[in-house]
Amino acid sequence: MKHGKKYNESVKLIDSAKLYEVGEACDLVCKTATAKFDETVELHVRLGVDSRHADQQVRGAVVLPNGTGKTVRTLVFTKGEKIKEAQDAGSDYIADDDTVKKIQDGWMDVDVVIASPDMMGVVGRLGKGLGPRG
Repeated sequence: MKHGKKYNESVKLIDSAKLYEVGEACDLVCKTATAKFDETVELHVRLGVDSRHADQQVRGAVVLPNGTGKTVRTLVFTKGEKIKEAQDAGSDYIADDDTVKKIQDGWMDVDVVIASPDMMGVVGRLGKGLGPRG
């Protein structure tokens, strides 16, 4: 099979018989990158676990160092002392009767809506407006 000159130059940098450490492999990926855009890298790891056994399940979450770049705007339906908790947690909007009317009229300038159990009656009436928006 015939390959291009950029591919042939990249192959010269890689020793296929060698096992690379993570840092070395990342450096090698950067050296062999030839595209004019941010390339993606795929990682395959053999963990040696049997997923059929509950005690060998692999689960986890990764926090990206730079985030996703989006700021999430939140609306909280709550009342009483939980209003202060929502404000301390950094909520953008705290729902009141005016907010409910705005949502019924089509306002939806938030990404996430959170409701406390005591406000579910109010949120239930907004189901037609909030439901289709996810």
